[in-house]
Amino acid sequence: MTNAVVHTRVKKVAAGSITDASDTLATEDPLEIRLVHGPSHNRRQQNISVTMRTPGEDMELATGFLFTEGVIRDQAAIQEIILSEDNNGSVATVHLKPSIVAQLGSTQRNFAATAACGVCGKTDIASIHTGVPVSSATLRLTAGKLFGLPAILRNEQELFASTGGLHAAALFNSDMELLLLREDIGRHNAVDKLIGAALQQPLTPLDQCILLLSGRAGFELIQKAAMAGIPVIAAIGAPSSMAVKMAVEWNITLLGFLKDQRFNIYSGAERIDVK
Repeated sequence: MTNAVVHTRVKKVAAGSITDASDTLATEDPLEIRLVHGPSHNRRQQNISVTMRTPGEDMELATGFLFTEGVIRDQAAIQEIILSEDNNGSVATVHLKPSIVAQLGSTQRNFAATAACGVCGKTDIASIHTGVPVSSATLRLTAGKLFGLPAILRNEQELFASTGGLHAAALFNSDMELLLLREDIGRHNAVDKLIGAALQQPLTPLDQCILLLSGRAGFELIQKAAMAGIPVIAAIGAPSSMAVKMAVEWNITLLGFLKDQRFNIYSGAERIDVK
């Protein structure tokens, strides 16, 4: 991943001593996502969002963001993505095909999102719930096979190993084979990169896949997975109350605290065979 880490000098304090040392940090830089859309005779450019992210896989991030926000319905809506730099940072300009009508509405963000922010900039509370499909996936999984997923995630998290400061999102198939993994300083960016990559490859539909999160499961991550049709989400950490509420509403199986050969099932227990 290009420029994903930077090196800095630090003073390490331990057992009453202080020494000079080098440390590796996860890079956090802004990416502005711009949208060019409309018929050929009346093209319009619009600034959609600024997100703080770890540089790299910016095309995937822009694609995944527009998809999970409901602006586009699939990869086929995109004509091209142009990456550029200006005085303020990096820009991903997404050109939609002239025949595509961008579904902006209340999904448009109005200000910068931090690396920790998933739904920053929404124009109203109702807009964070709209347009999300209810899963009808018939996927069934064995609990014993799920226990091995955290180890696979740890082994593949190259950037986390060097910085300790990145979140990861991984996509597995029903045989627990790793399909994709993306890392970012923002957990919502990691999921957008993952879904963007799945759209571009393409690996869709994702109704027989599992999303594994390296940390906690907040509402925004459940929403993004639901938009992509992912029926099972497992998190190494805890889910939030809103994450559980919406997982139930969208018929998503939500697992938390997946580690040390155990996990909690917060919704959709019918998809998990514990024997």
